[in-house]
Amino acid sequence: MTENGSNGKTNGKSGLALTAKDFKSDQEVRWCPGCGDYAILASVQSFMPELGFPREKIVFVSGIGCAARFPYYMQTYGMHSIHGRAPAIATGLATSRPDLSVWVVGGDGDMLSIGGNHLIHALRRNVNLKLLLFNNQVYGLTKGQYSPTSPRGQRSGSTPMGSIDEPFNPLGVAIGAEATFVARAIDTDRKHLTEVLRRAAAHRGAAFVEVLQNCNIYNDGAFDAVRDDEANRIYLRHGEPVRFGADGERGVRGLRDGTVEIVDVAEVGEDKLLVHDEHAVQPSLAFALSRLMLQEVGVAPVGVFRDVEQPVYDDLMTEQITQSIEQRGEGDLTSLLHGNDTWTIG
Repeated sequence: MTENGSNGKTNGKSGLALTAKDFKSDQEVRWCPGCGDYAILASVQSFMPELGFPREKIVFVSGIGCAARFPYYMQTYGMHSIHGRAPAIATGLATSRPDLSVWVVGGDGDMLSIGGNHLIHALRRNVNLKLLLFNNQVYGLTKGQYSPTSPRGQRSGSTPMGSIDEPFNPLGVAIGAEATFVARAIDTDRKHLTEVLRRAAAHRGAAFVEVLQNCNIYNDGAFDAVRDDEANRIYLRHGEPVRFGADGERGVRGLRDGTVEIVDVAEVGEDKLLVHDEHAVQPSLAFALSRLMLQEVGVAPVGVFRDVEQPVYDDLMTEQITQSIEQRGEGDLTSLLHGNDTWTIG
């Protein structure tokens, strides 16, 4: 890799001055014109200098799909891996190389269908990974089949009469897996997306970020209500009442059964509004907010739903190995392979 930047802030760990240009590879970006992935790529490239890592210490791992082309366009190390297995491969990398900043990029099909198993285990283990899920509610690369997040009734090449599947809620999946950091952003809201990326990068452990991303070819306009109208975005801010609208005239109130509902602030009063607590140990509040789904209520919460501290898998593994070596020595592979659990036949 060549060092092109000279105008950015000095990188505290590498001593280099890096800019967004330094994170743009020489590969032609091959997404459909107008795809939301372009906006996400630009945001990530612009944000990377803030990490304070040299490019050789940053790795992007992807699976299969449109979003999986991401590593080609980042001037860092990267791996275009196996369908759905990016979290598993990234887990091995992160745990064996704690000096790296490891990012996982995938679509809703890649990470919630064949990769759903690997995603939830990376989250529950709290591996020190940053996982970005681009959700366009469709399989774009393979010509528009319905995906695990496609709403019921969605017509596609594989569901011409409308999908009869109940869709996954990516945030709900992550929160149910006890993810310690869960957030959502929108592809075209660059300022807010950058803020969310900044928070995710600062989190020690598994950080899951859903990015609502438009597929203008096979599912155009799926998120127009929040992409085009900021009044329909519920920006979550820790310690503040949850309210939204052009003048903050609408809000969210908690109910006795643990769910939440949309209300008019003038009718119920601001003191009745839910106060967001992203650091709540129990995930109940974050889960309730994740149930405010665009298709049902016409608005969507964005921002950090949950940010809590829990033991990190990488640290626990290192500690366990260190203790084992101190107690038993380095070990003998030959003795292990020919131990009490082997036998001779004949």
